Amino acid sequence: MIAIHTLVDRLINADPYLEGHRADLVRRLGHIQGMRERITQGRMDLMDLASGHEYFGLHKTTDGWVFREWAPNATAVYLVGDFSGWNEDRSFALTRLSNEGDWEIHLSPDVLHHGDFFRLRIHWDGGRGDRIPAYARRVVQDPDTMIFNAQVWAPDSPYHWRHDDFKRPDRPPLIYEVHVGMAQEDEKVGTWREFTANILPRIVAAGYNTIQLMAVQEHPYYGSFGYHVSSFFAPSSRFGPPEDLMDLIDSAHAQNIAVIMDLVHSHSVSNTVEGLGLFDGTEYQYFHKGRRGHHYAWDSRCFDYGKPQVIHFLLSNCRYWLDAFHVDGYRFDGITSMLYTHHGLERAFSGYDDYFNDTVDEDALAYLALANELIHRIRPDAMTVAEDISGMPGLALPVAGGGVGFDFRFAMGVPDYWIRMVKDTPDEDWSMGHLWHELTNRRREEQTISYTESHDQALVGDKTLMFRMADAAMYDHMLADDPHLGVDRAMALHKMIRLVTLATAGSGYLNFMGNEFGHPDWIDFPREGNHWSFRYARRQWHLADDPNLKYRLLARFDRQMIALFDGFNLLAGGDPSLLWDHHHDKILAFARAGWIYVFNFHPTQSFPGYGIPAPGGSYRLMLDTDATDFGGHGRIAPGQVHHTLVEANNPWGRRLSLYLPARTGSVLQPLAALNRES
Repeated sequence: MIAIHTLVDRLINADPYLEGHRADLVRRLGHIQGMRERITQGRMDLMDLASGHEYFGLHKTTDGWVFREWAPNATAVYLVGDFSGWNEDRSFALTRLSNEGDWEIHLSPDVLHHGDFFRLRIHWDGGRGDRIPAYARRVVQDPDTMIFNAQVWAPDSPYHWRHDDFKRPDRPPLIYEVHVGMAQEDEKVGTWREFTANILPRIVAAGYNTIQLMAVQEHPYYGSFGYHVSSFFAPSSRFGPPEDLMDLIDSAHAQNIAVIMDLVHSHSVSNTVEGLGLFDGTEYQYFHKGRRGHHYAWDSRCFDYGKPQVIHFLLSNCRYWLDAFHVDGYRFDGITSMLYTHHGLERAFSGYDDYFNDTVDEDALAYLALANELIHRIRPDAMTVAEDISGMPGLALPVAGGGVGFDFRFAMGVPDYWIRMVKDTPDEDWSMGHLWHELTNRRREEQTISYTESHDQALVGDKTLMFRMADAAMYDHMLADDPHLGVDRAMALHKMIRLVTLATAGSGYLNFMGNEFGHPDWIDFPREGNHWSFRYARRQWHLADDPNLKYRLLARFDRQMIALFDGFNLLAGGDPSLLWDHHHDKILAFARAGWIYVFNFHPTQSFPGYGIPAPGGSYRLMLDTDATDFGGHGRIAPGQVHHTLVEANNPWGRRLSLYLPARTGSVLQPLAALNRES
């Protein structure tokens, strides 16, 4: 094991601003190592520890069935279900195995059958309650009573994986974020199977190499977007049987597309019967006791990451989805809420002292480090992404480098910046210097994933960028031959914003389904306030398919943009370097891996023969946001080649002379360097 002081030195070498917190880092890394020793007791491998799902829960054995549960405060535990007439029966009483609170029952083969429903009835001093087993792998809601129950799931033939040896491609992730339930056009809950048949081919055609699945883990309330998880080991049954999810992932792998899922370990639903709240009669079995155990802003419960049994449960959950469903990694949701006892609420995080004080939950930090270590030992090719708004240093550094071990972190300030720009700032006041700073302001030593908008910006009460820029004109002026100026502006900026965000992204890019073609409206799940309507909980794919609508043109641009960046692996070419920014002209130009990107954000002014400092050589126009194929005005001849000219008074000694129409972006590919002075 690498010495703690060596790890601290590596962290400080990567970020010298950490020098003032050396003692904190030593303590923090020591705490991670201490937790590892404590939960493994110094004699168990971490991978072996993370196998609680193979011990607890219901399992079919060679001579029948075995069920185990952890409920330390329980005085009696019964299995109740179809097999017992839903009554307590001594023959279905569990036996307490130890003072640790493990309970067990063995049943003969003919007692339980595939499809049977069951739950637990747990007694404690002063009370009792029905509970869904914590490790349940299948949980179903009755459509009439709305009651959740666990279900015996043991089909005669297990799923046969067709691409068992899939490895995630070693390329910058271009992520397509999806919600299976609202991915269909019909006003209903979509299924895993429908997604595989109808949506996966769209993602393949769009060119994205990674799918991010939302709302996989079972959650009682559909409108929670899957973030109020009740059963951590059960794929949501509202989308279909587990085998259909396996087939979705298998089918994506057949197209060389990786699949990651949202993993919600930052909190849990407060529900008791179908959740972990008051599971054994206490509020502190899985969660903190008292106020600290309640997330009042989210109406949920907060895990106690200092408790070995909780770490065992969560680490086993990390392993389970990798083993059972062959997911290729995780987006860890809401980890800012985990990392700080104030959950990041109403905090600005304006300095390093915010990362090193008594509000940091170092147990949570240690858990995340162990989770990343485990995941990458099981699947070295797996990817993990941290959703953190605080900017905590070291999250996306390897554990061996003193970090928490995430492969990537989201650049969450970028979408917030774009909203402020299009909502509050007139086009003529956009600052190119501020734009460049916001798009490239990241920890260079950590890999980041940028995006213009995710599902968050599409929720009811907010607006997508396209909807915010075009507003009500989207309903009446999206015909391809309609010259509406407001829509024209929105389309031009929609393409430019996406291109400049992708081109400046650190190590990856994300798009929420449908936003690539400017999907109208907002997302609003069925609820009492909208009369339980699915109208805004779906995707209107026909808009992008209709040759008479402008949505098709935006989709075509996104497809060409993604193909260019993936085909030439442009995000793997190091950081972008600024060539030119001019506030008054609204020009931004930069280079990356030899390619040159030029943007004119001016709302009205086009510039003929505009000089851009550039490395000497010749450059071919490869992508133009203004092309007619993308709904532009076609003011630049496609495929033209530009040669640099000698110019002594700039750092490169050369310049490009370009025609830059208003509200356009261009991508130039480097060709052979000139052999003569131009």
